[in-house]
Amino acid sequence: MGEKASYVVITPARDEGEYIEKTILSMVGQTIRPKEWVIVDDGSKDHTGKIIDDYGKRYDWIKVVHRKNRGFRQAGTGVVEAFYAGYNALQTKDWDFIVKLDGDLMFDKDYFERSLLYFEKDDRLGIGGGGIYHILDGKEVLEEDHAFHVRGATKIYRRACWDDIGGLHMVPGWDTLDEVKANMLGWKTRGFPELKVIHLRFTGKAEGSWRNAVKNGRASYISGYHPLFMIFKAIKRLSEKPYLIVSVGLLYGYFGGYLKKVPMVNDRELIKYIRKEQLKRIFFQKSIYSKDTGFLENT
Repeated sequence: MGEKASYVVITPARDEGEYIEKTILSMVGQTIRPKEWVIVDDGSKDHTGKIIDDYGKRYDWIKVVHRKNRGFRQAGTGVVEAFYAGYNALQTKDWDFIVKLDGDLMFDKDYFERSLLYFEKDDRLGIGGGGIYHILDGKEVLEEDHAFHVRGATKIYRRACWDDIGGLHMVPGWDTLDEVKANMLGWKTRGFPELKVIHLRFTGKAEGSWRNAVKNGRASYISGYHPLFMIFKAIKRLSEKPYLIVSVGLLYGYFGGYLKKVPMVNDRELIKYIRKEQLKRIFFQKSIYSKDTGFLENT
């Protein structure tokens, strides 16, 4: 990786006027700044555009892209479209890492310096990112997930891994498919829960519990999840509040994909791999879902 690894950052932002300045201040204060940061105003109706324009004038490494308002929040694929609008606007070509970063986050000034150390210690680590925390009753609470999963709000991709996986799938569920494909190709992926990233807006808040569950169920269908895995997942969620809503929503979104003949991701090998790993998970075999490892070790 070299002594001075460089990184670039792309931030899709839509109506983040309440939060994005805190994200910008977190980035400006980094001990290791990015070579370039492209912030994409994805058709915001609030003052997001003005805030990022102001900071773009102050710092030459911050670039701003404005997209027209499509008139609605496009779950799943909208953020990927906005990301690629920023990706295509990148002027820096010789980067070592590329970061997808949301516009409603706060993090310590050494967040990226410490994150890059993980990649320096393991040259097979392809995707990583900090743990997402919410402030609940004045306390920082970690949003728990599988060890191999890196939340879509903050994802750091090693360039070789990025090239291998072919970038992001333009489908709902892109933020799991990327790391599953990376594991399939022999890369490691993991979150860094000890590196705190404060998420200022709750995941799914814009949609509500039912719509968010249906959206996740449909994303799981499009990603090629195994039906048995989804059933077990819904059973596990029965204890979540609001009771039944999340479980029924997941199944409604997932099996509705079959009924409506929605196309799955166009990668049969990837679907075969993820279903194999999910069956391992169901039958308590070691898999990418195993808690004792953040990745599928090379064999």
